[in-house]
Amino acid sequence: MRRIALAFRSFFAILFQGRLPDEVAAALGLTKARPQPVAAPAPAATASDGALQMLAILQRDSRLIDFLMEDISGYSDEQVGAAVRGLHEQCRQSVSRYVRLQPVIDGVEGTYSRVDAGESPAAVKFIGNVPVGGRPGGGLLRHKGWRAVKIDLPPLARGHEAAVVAPAEIEIE
Repeated sequence: MRRIALAFRSFFAILFQGRLPDEVAAALGLTKARPQPVAAPAPAATASDGALQMLAILQRDSRLIDFLMEDISGYSDEQVGAAVRGLHEQCRQSVSRYVRLQPVIDGVEGTYSRVDAGESPAAVKFIGNVPVGGRPGGGLLRHKGWRAVKIDLPPLARGHEAAVVAPAEIEIE
């Protein structure tokens, strides 16, 4: 008797509504698996995301961007020097926390240093009277250079917009 009732319900539902009710389709074993909503894939991380994240860290920890964007021409050298001392220490701590740096050439600046033949051309920049068409074996070390040997930035929060280095702050009174 149950099958006859299902047949009548199915016939009239299709006749008047154009489809089977969900409970009739389920009773007949005709349920379609509903497609699960597909979550939007997370945007692929880009190199600029890490750079912007490091800027955001420096802004958060030391207000570096606020300092750089401020017109300091009206301040005395003593005032700027006093501000930079604290800024320097805070920035240094932030960089040390997330990036391990090593000198490209670990030598004393102002002394003669040899360049390893296998050293990447991007790692050493020759300045002064550089011979055309050849790579010198060494010269006076003017700057050690820096190489990141480990980068340990925290993962970006879900929904984080990398381009926002520091959100605006609005105080509610």
